[in-house]
Amino acid sequence: MSRLLVAAFYAFTSLNDMRREALLDALPTLAREGGVLGSVLVAPEGVNGTISGPEAGVDAVLQHLRGSLDLGDHHYARLEVKRSWAHQPVFRRFKARRKKEIVTIGMGSVDPSASVGRYVEPDDWNALVDDPDTLVIDTRNSYETSIGTFAGAIDPGTDSFREFPQWAEQTLRPMLEQQGSKRIAMFCTGGIRCEKASSYLQQEGFGEVHHLRGGILKYLEQVPEEQSRWQGECFVFDQRVALNHRLEPGEHRLCHACGLPVSPQQRALPSYIKGVQCVHCVDRFTDADRDRFAMRQRQMDRQQLS
Repeated sequence: MSRLLVAAFYAFTSLNDMRREALLDALPTLAREGGVLGSVLVAPEGVNGTISGPEAGVDAVLQHLRGSLDLGDHHYARLEVKRSWAHQPVFRRFKARRKKEIVTIGMGSVDPSASVGRYVEPDDWNALVDDPDTLVIDTRNSYETSIGTFAGAIDPGTDSFREFPQWAEQTLRPMLEQQGSKRIAMFCTGGIRCEKASSYLQQEGFGEVHHLRGGILKYLEQVPEEQSRWQGECFVFDQRVALNHRLEPGEHRLCHACGLPVSPQQRALPSYIKGVQCVHCVDRFTDADRDRFAMRQRQMDRQQLS
């Protein structure tokens, strides 16, 4: 099979009901015609998605999005796209869905189309995070940070992005008061969470806030590995599970019982049963659940052999 383009993208821009419905009507047809699979979220605040397929088909979807979004003249108003490649499908179907938010922080007052922190291009990121006056914050979930992050980054230990505002108030604000005035530099997988988090921190008076444009994926795409401050693998929300610095599938695999990434070392543990349980969920499910998971795994194994 020829290479498939994987495009992760988002744009914060106001979409009224009519424009949202127009996108939701058009995208499935474009995807079907171009052989594109993946997921696109459409909300009043913009669009967010990851799609994969032949390059021409993916580009046609992206071009339609650019033409349909009123991105205006603001410096932050753009369809931010990160590209990587795969040798087999990374999604099973295509979905375009309505959402209240394209990335859920649970606070309607946060509006990245009105105000965000300062963008940092990948080529400038190393100099910023190497500065001792910079507080580097990983805005992703704990299961993502556990398999890779930037050297020296603070892990908020959150299980969902909704928890970020509470962590900022209870932990980050006292930290800044104790350590004195420091600039904040945030990052996430593709840039969308740290951009929205920067909008929240700006709104709440946290001082000088920066965020990595295009996120980890754009950094890995543009910064040579020998100059990189990245350590480990980057979790992605598709069947590749995690990518290394060359944007190739890494060593982690998904536990189909709990949906969390497991390393080769974790898969070697006696508690690991493929598709049934892993170190993250060994005490989480009932025996009936595990029986059901085992039956599903046998079905998946038979499908792969057929």
